[in-house]
Amino acid sequence: MSIPTRAIGVAFGGLVLAALGALFLLPGLRAGEETFATAKVAPSQPTEPVKKTDEEWREQLSPEQFRVTRRAGTERPFGALYEQFKRQGVGAYHCVCCGAKLFTSETKFDSGCGWPAFYDPATATGIHEKPDHSGGMVRTEVVCAKCDAHLGHVFDGEGFATPTDRRYCINAVAMRFVPAGEDAGDGGDGGAESAPDLGADSGDVSGD
Repeated sequence: MSIPTRAIGVAFGGLVLAALGALFLLPGLRAGEETFATAKVAPSQPTEPVKKTDEEWREQLSPEQFRVTRRAGTERPFGALYEQFKRQGVGAYHCVCCGAKLFTSETKFDSGCGWPAFYDPATATGIHEKPDHSGGMVRTEVVCAKCDAHLGHVFDGEGFATPTDRRYCINAVAMRFVPAGEDAGDGGDGGAESAPDLGADSGDVSGD
């Protein structure tokens, strides 16, 4: 089976970014200092927009969570959080800021670029997409629909064998994982889905 050229480009780009991150050109925590945010019980789902001051967000979030979600930062690719993400089983991923449900493990896939990848959000109303022209690039930013937290970017038409051919490239530090069976805050995931095997060598596509 041939590998789409764009997918190869994404994986190559991820390796380049990983090398840059090792040279400290990408800010963020060292891999050994990171731990993926988790919860035993899913948070109650916000029904109204969540607005807080920077001071309030700083009190709630770690410095890295604040930098990425409230300042549109990007974590390093292929870091400790990504390795933890690959090992996580069935469950749901919530916004680390407000608790809104964003994605489920059912739509995880290995894109090869070093950040968590999903091909579809958990609900049609959980995220917002908007144009992003920062850094001299034209991309589509993905933010939490309830608190406007920066999550990552979405890319279309890269040739991956997924139902949507979309890649939601999401910063791991922007999410909180709730295992299936404990995701009771919004009705649960039902435990029926099977988590994709992302293996020890998994990655992600074109960077966040």
